[in-house]
Amino acid sequence: MDSFDTDLPASYALADWRRRIGDLYRDIRAIDDAEAAWRFWRLTRMEMFRSHPMSPVSPETRAKFAAIPVYAYDPDLRFTVGLRDAEGDALDFDLGADGEMRATPLALTDGLKPVLGSELTLYWIGGYGGGLFLPFKDATAGTETYGGGRYLLDAIKGADLGPARDGGGIVLDFNFAYNPSCAVNPAYVCPLSPPENTLPEAVRGGEKDPDFAS
Repeated sequence: MDSFDTDLPASYALADWRRRIGDLYRDIRAIDDAEAAWRFWRLTRMEMFRSHPMSPVSPETRAKFAAIPVYAYDPDLRFTVGLRDAEGDALDFDLGADGEMRATPLALTDGLKPVLGSELTLYWIGGYGGGLFLPFKDATAGTETYGGGRYLLDAIKGADLGPARDGGGIVLDFNFAYNPSCAVNPAYVCPLSPPENTLPEAVRGGEKDPDFAS
């Protein structure tokens, strides 16, 4: 990773973090081999966690931080799904000093239920610019993975694998499921997955709970 000038304001550091994550997902979308893209995502993300000033890993523990544990890549956890209309109330997340975030149901996935037991609601983040947000829990939440759930899509952080290349739906690859920052550092306040976005099956792909040892 390119070096970062730590003398610049923290707000610029946050902008740089988001830019680098956006660049990472842009590069991932250009890689034809999904597992190679996942390895690149994994290595780049962990390097940012170790060295970037906006890493959610606290400065006191960053020097000894190695990596967040992950499951081995499973090609069966990569889906191309359709989208259909979703109903439901908007969710208001209290983000502490960052105020509130409203997420409105935008679409329901079409294609996960035969394998994972349920579909997921895709949300639209309110406010200037907006964007997609897809948090979820599964049967591993609270044991192998973080109890508050994980993210697949988050426009605020630039995390998005994009549409299928043939134009037939969007790509959801659970090998890229990642923890919210509060799973790494309790000082963060994160929007967590609502109960209705819980998959009944175990999704053993992506990041595990940071404290999960095996």
